[in-house]
Amino acid sequence: MIRKAFKMKVFPDKIDEYIKRHNPIWKELEDTLKSHKVRNYSIFWDKETNLLFGYAELESEIKWNKIANTDVCKRWWNYMSDLMETNEDNSPVSIELEQVFYLF
Repeated sequence: MIRKAFKMKVFPDKIDEYIKRHNPIWKELEDTLKSHKVRNYSIFWDKETNLLFGYAELESEIKWNKIANTDVCKRWWNYMSDLMETNEDNSPVSIELEQVFYLF
């Protein structure tokens, strides 16, 4: 299992809508994540900085990266693009975080 952590940024006046759109996420997106072996996916919000901290457990980076090529993921990115910092393809600007400690 691979533990992946990353950060993104939500616009300050859009957090309520961001939360609303994730509760619940689309069933098709949930199914896609699960079929690509993503588990224990959480997103946390830092109220002071408006940074989002994402954490997910993966079976493989290859399967994780394939999610970006699915139709549902691209539609989700478009749907969320008005709420957060995004790249030209509407994917969220995401910065991978390096693990420095782990206690099992």
